[in-house]
Amino acid sequence: MSREIQTATIKTDIPARLDRLPFSRWHWTILIGLGTVWILDGLEVTIVGNVAGRIGEPGSGLNISAANVSGIGATIYVLGACSGALFFGWLTDRLGRKKLFMITLAVYLLATAMTALSFTPAWFFFFRFMTGFGIGGEYAAINSAIDELIPSKHRGRVDIAVNGTYWLGAIGGALLSIVALNESIFPGNVGWRISFGLGVVLGIVILLVRRNVPESPRWLMIHGREEEAERIVEAAERKVQEETGEPLPPVDETITIRQRKSIGIVTIARTIVARYPKRTVLGLSLFIGQAFLYNAITFGYANILTRLFGVAPGHTGYYFAVIAAGNLLGPLLLGPLFDTIGRRAMISGTYVLSGVLLLVTALLTKNGSLNATTMTACWCVVLFFASTGASSAYLTVSEVFPMETRALAIAVFFAVGTGVGGAVGPLVFSSLTKAGDPSKVALAFTIGALLMIAAGIVAFFLAVRAERQSLEDIARPLTAEDDEAPADTTGSGGPRIAPAGAS
Repeated sequence: MSREIQTATIKTDIPARLDRLPFSRWHWTILIGLGTVWILDGLEVTIVGNVAGRIGEPGSGLNISAANVSGIGATIYVLGACSGALFFGWLTDRLGRKKLFMITLAVYLLATAMTALSFTPAWFFFFRFMTGFGIGGEYAAINSAIDELIPSKHRGRVDIAVNGTYWLGAIGGALLSIVALNESIFPGNVGWRISFGLGVVLGIVILLVRRNVPESPRWLMIHGREEEAERIVEAAERKVQEETGEPLPPVDETITIRQRKSIGIVTIARTIVARYPKRTVLGLSLFIGQAFLYNAITFGYANILTRLFGVAPGHTGYYFAVIAAGNLLGPLLLGPLFDTIGRRAMISGTYVLSGVLLLVTALLTKNGSLNATTMTACWCVVLFFASTGASSAYLTVSEVFPMETRALAIAVFFAVGTGVGGAVGPLVFSSLTKAGDPSKVALAFTIGALLMIAAGIVAFFLAVRAERQSLEDIARPLTAEDDEAPADTTGSGGPRIAPAGAS
């Protein structure tokens, strides 16, 4: 634990200036450089789900069963992601967003390349862990940076859409795996390796774009680097005015910050749990529900298709591409409603509705009323809403805790929620679906549905009305001059930014 050293007290209008910016090419650069990490994650998870059957076949070059790839391999990946989120999340709040989102992407690239070269099960599982380690670190660094750079009136829809692009990667992974697993094009022991290699190529492109993304001015102002923060904001304002041809409106709000070089992890942990207990319960509920459902289904859906309906391993990508499209459309079409209708109605609504629809799918599955095509159609509808809800979990924990705790808060909730749902889910679903028994598959669906409904009920009572509000209004920074904590309510907690010139 490091010492918390206060360096100076400043009054700044940087948050207000960032929030008043119209959406521009400057913001698009940030989204392309940072938001594309979700495409990588979707690519990874989908590739593993679709190549599991091929890796489990004789002659693949690896002596691993398909069930172990989609079960144990998935769990190891998730455990790596949880570990990486905690480790890099802590470093992100200490060292800054930019340093970490470059390092975490490099870890991912190296580990994915090594996965493609696997010749033993131990090698494969170790680098699956390290791939997850890099992706988990990305979650904390990326979501915190995006929310701190995007204007408040656009933050909800942008964050929801960015997290939803996971499914663009899933579509790519599904379609590319069809080609890579075609043995008339590539041998059985080569195609699945090429599938992983595609992630490396995409990651290198993202790394080149990401070099142009700035550090978060909000992070810089708190850590004694206000001059650098001013330069970044002034450059953004200049670019926006050149693009629009109009002057920016003046701001009359400032916040007084007691700058610190670092903030102890004990202070951060106490803030998350003790100061905001209701928000802690909310974050855990949302993450456990969506993590159990998504990690179980995305890792195991190909196995359900092959075991229950006899779909050939090389053809599962077609079905997965369809449900991935539904997942992608949900956040894109419903995301704007998070900034208009509001967080509480949309978060609770998407969770509960997706859970109810999944219960219907479970009943149809148990009765034998579905085939591979109709089950895929049902999942497409379920996940249209579920993916939007899952995206809102990341939005929620990245905006309802103070600036100094943001990256670690994302990491903690991701690690705990995903550790419970994402690590256990694939193992439970794999054991229930491996025999192709419709009643057991329906039970697996029911478990996921009930967890989503429960999370939606929690959100109805505890979700924070954060739409169109400054991050500093939603949760006052720990370093703010007034050190009295706001109440942990479902509202914003009241205004905490003083007019310019106020004492």
